[in-house]
Amino acid sequence: MSHRRAVATMVLATLLWSIAGVVTRHLDSAASFEVTFWRSAANALAMAALLAWQMGPTALRRSLRQGGAVLWWSGLGWGVMYTAFMVALTLTTVANVLITEALSPLLTALIARFVLRQRLPLRTWVAIAMASGGIAWMHASHVAGGDLRHLVGTGLALLVPLCSALVWVLMQVNARRAAEHQQDLSAAVLIGAVLSAAVSLPLAWPLQASAHDMQLLSLLGVVQLAIPCAMAVAAGRVLKAPEASLLGQLEIVFGVAWTWLGTAEAPTPAVLGGGLLVLCALTANEGLALWRSRATAARG
Repeated sequence: MSHRRAVATMVLATLLWSIAGVVTRHLDSAASFEVTFWRSAANALAMAALLAWQMGPTALRRSLRQGGAVLWWSGLGWGVMYTAFMVALTLTTVANVLITEALSPLLTALIARFVLRQRLPLRTWVAIAMASGGIAWMHASHVAGGDLRHLVGTGLALLVPLCSALVWVLMQVNARRAAEHQQDLSAAVLIGAVLSAAVSLPLAWPLQASAHDMQLLSLLGVVQLAIPCAMAVAAGRVLKAPEASLLGQLEIVFGVAWTWLGTAEAPTPAVLGGGLLVLCALTANEGLALWRSRATAARG
């Protein structure tokens, strides 16, 4: 894959990721945990078929059977992300969830600082401070107004970037191992989908989703998760990590735009202002990292 095609693939992946909010706003009767169950179940089936095609059924079973702690902890992280994201969307606005989710690169850097002893440049500390200020600005009105529903939704949304950061650090821990001790973590996405569906089913019972709801949620499981995740993995083999992370932030822009155009849900001035501050912090941090990487390569 050429670099230009990798960029286009990553942009398309973020476009597909971004449809979750607007699709959930057109559901008929499915509640929060039922929304999570059907989406995760559809994703599990799609990922099982995809991984069986890529790895072969025997290799997939062996990977699951022989997977170590890193694989299963990664799977648990994916499961929490799947569950928290969808439940949060039913409690607060799409913009709140997506902008909160965008903290993942900064939280990854912060956790890697303490777990992997990686030094953080000054620009990342500044970006963390700016993003924290943006999040506080976004949710100050909910705190002042005692809006418990939005606060719970935001708390759940925070689990997404936190678990994403933990999964990324686990991937780095795995990559640092000797070749014979490294694990294939592809199956972690499947494990996460199965865990999310299994945990959500008892909480969603009795199921009340209409046929229309099941079609939309199956669409999310396959088109909004399985396919773009596979596309992002393929693009990630070509793109540098800062570049991929920077392109991934387009999900916020696309997601808020879809919801704004496709529903009556419009972001408040506080969300727009705080979200802009978060986006500026992320863009500046990842953009400077990419520029420095290219400058170093050019000098080399």
